[in-house]
Amino acid sequence: MQEKAKGVVLRALRYGDNGLVVDIYTDTRGTVSFLVRVPKSRKAAVKGVFFRPLSLLELDFEFRAKASLQHVRDVRFAYAYRSLPYDPCKSAIALFLSEVLSRVLRHEAAGSPLFDYLVFSLQWLDAAERAYSSFHLVFLTRLTRFLGFYPNVDGWHEGDYFDMVNACFVPLRPFHHAFLEPREAALIPLFMRMNYDSMRFFAMNRRERDRYAEVLEAYYRLHVPEFPELKSLDVLKEIFA
Repeated sequence: MQEKAKGVVLRALRYGDNGLVVDIYTDTRGTVSFLVRVPKSRKAAVKGVFFRPLSLLELDFEFRAKASLQHVRDVRFAYAYRSLPYDPCKSAIALFLSEVLSRVLRHEAAGSPLFDYLVFSLQWLDAAERAYSSFHLVFLTRLTRFLGFYPNVDGWHEGDYFDMVNACFVPLRPFHHAFLEPREAALIPLFMRMNYDSMRFFAMNRRERDRYAEVLEAYYRLHVPEFPELKSLDVLKEIFA
């Protein structure tokens, strides 16, 4: 069956001499794995540059329900980044987010609000000229709304603990060990109030950003099966030191 879709590249792995296995989150079928042949000829229609982390693509492909790898017939940029692949800081953010998204979207169904959120966020980052050092933290906090474990901040009061298992604030220390003490728990409603345009008004030092990144990693690990230790997180911490 011939299909057309828009997609966000999550990861690409080498396959043989001139092939790639590429995971792409599409607006029509969720995450789909493609086997892509990338000829070495400069005149080839399909080039490896299309499959950089978080590229936004338009795809023509042949879908076979019983096949584990689908085949791309044609590919184009749906949006051509102006700075994201070329700016070292933005590239580090893209690498980090692709590592997260390749795991959390692996079995996620197609959904227009989620897909639109990814596209809007990546285009915002591409256009940003300054004050985006907390972008990845705001992005991952808001992403939990689409993944089903968005923190419930309605009942938060200063001095509450955050129960990471049940995603809610509680006045007393939970009996299990997956919780945040009140001082760190207060970071969550703080980030929940941020968006990409307003985050520059929230003064945060390196230690607070690094700690919140660690909290997010632990929180995702609790709620996403087989969530890995994020290798690119340390790189990101160093860049925004």
